[in-house]
Amino acid sequence: MVARLGLVALVVRDYDEAIAFYRDALGFELLEDTRIDAEKRWVVVAPPGARETALLLAKAAGDARGARVGDQTGGRVGWFLYTDAFDRDYARMRAAGVVFEEPPRHEPYGTVAVFQDLYGNRWDLLQPRTS
Repeated sequence: MVARLGLVALVVRDYDEAIAFYRDALGFELLEDTRIDAEKRWVVVAPPGARETALLLAKAAGDARGARVGDQTGGRVGWFLYTDAFDRDYARMRAAGVVFEEPPRHEPYGTVAVFQDLYGNRWDLLQPRTS
């Protein structure tokens, strides 16, 4: 058996505002947007060319899930957006209004800067170091 991680759910407040952020600010592609019922949709986004993992944008239903929007990981970085051109993507994202918590820094594993999505979830923009 060959296994892979296909989707990661991200709880969002609203499908359309989440699609707009991930598409317009982060440059993701909308891979699927299928209505399931009057309230629920199956919405999948991913960086261009991503072959493995994508995000399932899952609208919060109820107060308990709604309270998790923007804080699914207890305040730590929970997602890592890899790039092969850090400076290009950092500049593009900043121009699109993405909030970075810090300037880029160089670590033994690569160049990184923490940013927030539209709900305050923390992400790393990361260009891994090449050997």
